[in-house]
Amino acid sequence: MRAVDLIQKKRDGKTLTEEEINFLLDGYLDKSIPDYQMSAFLMATYFNGMEKDELKTFTGKMMNSGDLIKFDGIDKFLIDKHSTGGVGDKTTIALAGLFASFDIGTAKLSGRGLGHTGGTIDKFESIKGFNFPQTKERMVEVINKTGTGIMGASDKVVPLDKQIYALRDVTGTVMSIPLIASSIMSKKLAVYADGIILDVKVGSGAFMKDLDMARDLAKTMLQIGDSFDRKVVTVLTDMDQPLGLAVGNSLEVIEAIETLKGNGPADFTELVETLVAVALQIKGDAATIEEGKAMVNEMIKSGKPVEMLKEFIGEYGGDPRLVDDYSLLPMAQNMIEFKAENSGYIGKIEAEEVGKSAMVLGAGRATKEDLINHGVGVVLTKKIGDRVEAGEVLAKIYFDEDINLESSIRLLDGAFEIVSDKVEDRNVILEVHSVNI
Repeated sequence: MRAVDLIQKKRDGKTLTEEEINFLLDGYLDKSIPDYQMSAFLMATYFNGMEKDELKTFTGKMMNSGDLIKFDGIDKFLIDKHSTGGVGDKTTIALAGLFASFDIGTAKLSGRGLGHTGGTIDKFESIKGFNFPQTKERMVEVINKTGTGIMGASDKVVPLDKQIYALRDVTGTVMSIPLIASSIMSKKLAVYADGIILDVKVGSGAFMKDLDMARDLAKTMLQIGDSFDRKVVTVLTDMDQPLGLAVGNSLEVIEAIETLKGNGPADFTELVETLVAVALQIKGDAATIEEGKAMVNEMIKSGKPVEMLKEFIGEYGGDPRLVDDYSLLPMAQNMIEFKAENSGYIGKIEAEEVGKSAMVLGAGRATKEDLINHGVGVVLTKKIGDRVEAGEVLAKIYFDEDINLESSIRLLDGAFEIVSDKVEDRNVILEVHSVNI
């Protein structure tokens, strides 16, 4: 068997066998197949896609290329919620308190952010003293105590995906549905959970820019989940404007806490309630998403999610008092208001530009080596569809040094579009699809 023959076969739109896919991936892992041949195969896949059986074999091979993690000894129903990423996505923080309130556990590997704002780990590291579990045993312990287990991503889990993604990144093959789907699902399947919820962001501030492509990705990931007999739900959500109002690490922590107190922005609250309702449906505690959302609403009113978040923060080494005293979080030294020049309605808020506006202040990383400033960022005061008068505040910019302040303001200026006619408010939940539920 030769790699060139398999490349030609995929180039010509033919289906590879399990043996052929294993030959290619094993060869790439042991370096007997070079980058240039794997690049050619990835490009052929980019144009011709993969059939269901090919995708199962490809994903399974990546999943099994490293450690498989099963957290024995956990006495909770485990949900792994994954987001494809977006601007202002602080969902995991709010879910920590809510999942625990319903005796649902979370076991997931998370990473640091590269781009607009920090990743999940960066947001939690806004909390002084916060330490993530370093061992599997500690992970089990904290999940049983608090319901929430989050560790840093491990190089030992799905190492083949890391190799292939680096190649895709420099060969123009990132935007391939089967390659994206297998990359995400191989990592989700390698760490066991009773149910997987995939929050697929759609819009200008997301990886998936249009709904049709997002549907295709969702369908492909559900197909993979079905191949491995796993309970999977995809929730397509809007990212044509930032999620919620806060963009920046400690600012997003505050907004997530306020949401658990019942004071969150409408769109973020709707997303959080829906994701928890989906988890309750997977677990079998709710027959429908609407029934689950009603349960979530009552739970928030009870105050239990806030108490569970305090317990979680304390167990991870942070000071639980910050839930009621935000001065214990990093805060920027300065704030200026960004105001509207014209009256009208908010017609557009380019999420990516708002994210960049926060990033240049230090809220995100342009390179892996950059340090995060946890206190800086942007807080919007308006959303799409809102009425605004000239001179009214559109956003507040929190910063420490004014070295990049002008760049931040210019980016915000390009993010907002004010129009004369009323624009319809946007629904954050676009579609929900499931398999094996």
